[in-house]
Amino acid sequence: MRGIPPARETDVPARAQRSAEDLLALARSGDGDAFRGLVEPYRRELQVHCYRILGSVQDAEDLLQETLLAAWRGIGGYEERASIRTWLYRIATNRCLNALRAGARRPPEYAAYQPELPLPEPSHRRAEPSWLEPYPDVLLDEIADHMPGPEARFEARESVSLAFLAALQQLPPRQRVVLVLRDVLGFRAAEVANILDTTENAVTSALKRARGALAYEVPYPGWETAPLPNSPQERRIVAGFSRAFEAGDVDAIVAMLTNDAWLTMPPLPLEYQGRDAIRHFLATVALGNGYRHVLIPTRANGQPAFGVYLRDPRTPVLHAHGVLVLTLTDDWITALTRFHDNSLLAIFGLPRSLRA
Repeated sequence: MRGIPPARETDVPARAQRSAEDLLALARSGDGDAFRGLVEPYRRELQVHCYRILGSVQDAEDLLQETLLAAWRGIGGYEERASIRTWLYRIATNRCLNALRAGARRPPEYAAYQPELPLPEPSHRRAEPSWLEPYPDVLLDEIADHMPGPEARFEARESVSLAFLAALQQLPPRQRVVLVLRDVLGFRAAEVANILDTTENAVTSALKRARGALAYEVPYPGWETAPLPNSPQERRIVAGFSRAFEAGDVDAIVAMLTNDAWLTMPPLPLEYQGRDAIRHFLATVALGNGYRHVLIPTRANGQPAFGVYLRDPRTPVLHAHGVLVLTLTDDWITALTRFHDNSLLAIFGLPRSLRA
C-alpha cells in the first residue's frame, strides 16, 4: 500500500505560507508536504472525534492514521462539494462506524483483564464491559486553546467528560455518531446526512432517540457546578484526596464523597454507588491488605487525575497501577473512575515504574 511520502525539511516553511487552494492543487499532484499542510490543522480534532465515538485513545489514533491515509489516497477525487474539514470528518466517521461493526479492536490481554482480588457484589452491573479510556488534557488543550472565550473551552472539556463519554458508549453506533456530529460538533442535519449517506429525516430521528437515551444514561452530570480547572478550590480537593489515598485513610476519602457517588473500573462492568458501597470496596480491595500507593497528578477528560503507583515493601520500586480520574461537583467528589490498564500511563507521559 502506498503511504504518504515523508516530509522534506527544505521546503516545509514555504508550504505553510501557501493558501489552501495552492496546497490542494499541490497535494493532488502528489506533494506530500502540501497534503500535510492541508490536513494538519484538523489532526487533533479528528483524533478527539474518533475518541468520542470509540472511547479509546489508542483506537482513536489508529483510526486517525487510517483516515489520513485514506484522504491522501483519495485527494485526487475530492470534488470540493464540502470543505476539507467536512470531507475529513466524513472519512473519519465512516472509518469509526466500520471499526464498531467489526467488533472490539483491543488486544486480548486487555479484554481478559482479571482483578487481583475477589470483588464485592456491585451496586450495578452493566450488560457488557465499558471500553472507555481516559484522554489526556495536554492533547485536549491543543483544541480548546484555539476556541474563542472560556465558554467554548468549557464546552470542549464537557464533551469529553467521562460521564458523557461513558453514556455515549451505551448508544447504538449510528445514534452515537449522529449525536456527536450534531450536538457536539454543530454540523447541520443536511451535512450529517451527506457524511452518513442517508436522509435528513433519518438523521433527525436518530438524534431524537440518542438525546432521549443520553438523558437517561448520564448518571452524574455535575459540570455546571464543577470547580474550574486548576482553581484553588479544585487544588484543595485534589490535595486532600491525594493525602487520604496515599495514607490509606478510607474514612477521610469517604468523607469527601457525595452520598450518591460512583466508583467504576472500565472495562469491568461493575459499578459501586453510594458511600457505604465505596467504603466497603476501598477497605477490602483498593486499600485493603496493607496496600499503599503513590499518586502522581495529571489531568484527563478535563478532570483531575492521577497516575497510580503501588508501593513494594521489598524494593524501592513503585509499580504502575493504572490511572485514577476524579469527577467533582462543588466541594465534593461525585465519581472515582479507575483504569487498570498500565499501558495508558504512556499517553500521559508517565513511566511504568518509579523509584520510591
